[in-house]
Amino acid sequence: MPLAENQLIVSQLPANARGLVLMLHGGAEQGPQEIDGRSLAYRRTRWMRDAISGRLAASGVGVALLRFTVKGWESGAGAPSPVRDARAALDRLRGEHADLPVVLLGHSMGARTAVWVADDPSVVGVVGLAPWLPPDDPVAQLAGKQLVAAHGHRDRITNARATERYVRRAAAVAQSARFVDMGGLGHYMLTGVRRWNATAATEAIGLLDRVSGITSPK
Repeated sequence: MPLAENQLIVSQLPANARGLVLMLHGGAEQGPQEIDGRSLAYRRTRWMRDAISGRLAASGVGVALLRFTVKGWESGAGAPSPVRDARAALDRLRGEHADLPVVLLGHSMGARTAVWVADDPSVVGVVGLAPWLPPDDPVAQLAGKQLVAAHGHRDRITNARATERYVRRAAAVAQSARFVDMGGLGHYMLTGVRRWNATAATEAIGLLDRVSGITSPK
């Protein structure tokens, strides 16, 4: 099913844009509930977009925000609904901005979705924040891509050690794979919000810098 027009919001691109960041919000393991603008998971990612979009624009990077169709990962037969949504969003972005490389910036389930669709030809890397990365999730789709995963050890929803193990597995196929220790921060990015925002922006810009071969101001 194609995305509704208002599910993918693309901010005005900076002049001479050199890349895009597609932001993917969190969700749940199960849940057929439709997502709307009142979803807390969606709103947290929207707040982050609002906080970091100026810095991204100053580095020549545009921002897109995807709202998933439903809350849950396991929401029916076939590919998980968030994965279908993310692939549809990438198709639309490629149709509108064909030459721009994309970094996927996802929180929790959004980070899991990001690594599942990292094999898209537009994607150059993934930044996962407090990601949900089960031990049996594949890494092959990260071949030749860049991965940064940031996690705090006080997270009680997803697991930082599981993230570290996933990063080690991904390092065997990825162009680069790195774990960022967020110390005593938890899952929802409300405590330590400035640090989460700074990490998200710095790492996303850094992945695009590698592609374009430039150094952006920190």
